[in-house]
Amino acid sequence: MNIHEYQGKELLKRYGVTVLEGYVAWTPEEAEAAAAKLPGPVYVVKSQIHAGGRGAGHFADDPAGKGGVRLAKSAADVRAAAEAMIGHTLITKQTGEAGRPVRRVYVEAGCDIARELYVSLLVDRLSGRVTIIASTEGGMEIEHVAEHQPEKILRVAIDPASGLSGFHSRRLAAGLGLTGKQASSFGKFIAGMYAAYMALDCAIVEINPLVVTGAGDVVALDAKVSFDDSALFRHPDLEKLRDEGEEDPKELEAAKFELNYVALDGNIGCMVNGAGLAMATMDIIKLYGMSPSNFLDVGGSATKEKVTAAFRIILSDPNVEGILVNIFGGIMRCDIIAEGVVSAAREVQLSVPLVVRLAGTNVELGKEILAKSGLPIISADNLGDAAAKIVKAVREAA
Repeated sequence: MNIHEYQGKELLKRYGVTVLEGYVAWTPEEAEAAAAKLPGPVYVVKSQIHAGGRGAGHFADDPAGKGGVRLAKSAADVRAAAEAMIGHTLITKQTGEAGRPVRRVYVEAGCDIARELYVSLLVDRLSGRVTIIASTEGGMEIEHVAEHQPEKILRVAIDPASGLSGFHSRRLAAGLGLTGKQASSFGKFIAGMYAAYMALDCAIVEINPLVVTGAGDVVALDAKVSFDDSALFRHPDLEKLRDEGEEDPKELEAAKFELNYVALDGNIGCMVNGAGLAMATMDIIKLYGMSPSNFLDVGGSATKEKVTAAFRIILSDPNVEGILVNIFGGIMRCDIIAEGVVSAAREVQLSVPLVVRLAGTNVELGKEILAKSGLPIISADNLGDAAAKIVKAVREAA
């Protein structure tokens, strides 16, 4: 689960992370009032959407205009900036051409920036540990730095038994060229970040840029905070921070039925049981020349209702030109899945090719149910056969 920048900063501040003073505003009037509370004379007005690259983005109704992060030198300028953002659609590299509507802005105090750095906390899959990633190249996309200047990325893995220690922050500070007061401030900053990451069950905490001020203080100029969905049951207070307006409606609908769904940009809808099998299904669709429109894992206890909901969600994507159902029945019986597929196909009035591959418990009974349904369901014997058939069916229907 992602949250907005201002929400992330409020949480991090509780754990000792230094942030600038700022206020969220839902209207231009509120933005002007927020500026009056800040010391000035420089203010920053930031669009609040769940996407990066806001400053380099542009608004749909003003392609040649300014981006979603703007400097202002008076309360009146703050109001004008807010008027240009709130209610308008911001397009960035991460939003795609559809963009995201800006419903609120964050008005923040200006800052004397001497240097811009990068720091983040995440779980490194290779080491299986929480890892601090830092770089001197603040303000840039870390992926770009990793590709073009990998030597400028520092990594420190934290032993879960001993946790964060002083030598971790000292090692990073030295690598970033921080000394004296800067290094001390950085140590406190990292300690607060790590405490917040662990206490809140975060998936990632990213500060880009992390700035060193002229006075030698280390401050979070931006904040991206994301939580592990599987741990949210421990944090009902964090659940309240969810902004459903920033989430894909299909993913929200899937969550109601406990379906693991992620929207993609392909043309073949996928319904699979098991994350590993789902990934393999997506890969083989690519191998046969088309792209998956989604990741959808119905789990090991799918019911007719869940399968029907899955079909509705898949077909709500206008880019879907065909559906591939790939089920390996272990705990999940193939006949139950077949009944659900038939029921769903009838209820949603299926209008695109449908290929079903079943294997495992009660597979013959499942195939019999599909064959006797009277529906144009294409049966497949294995995963390769299924991928070949759905790609062929979609091409023939085009």
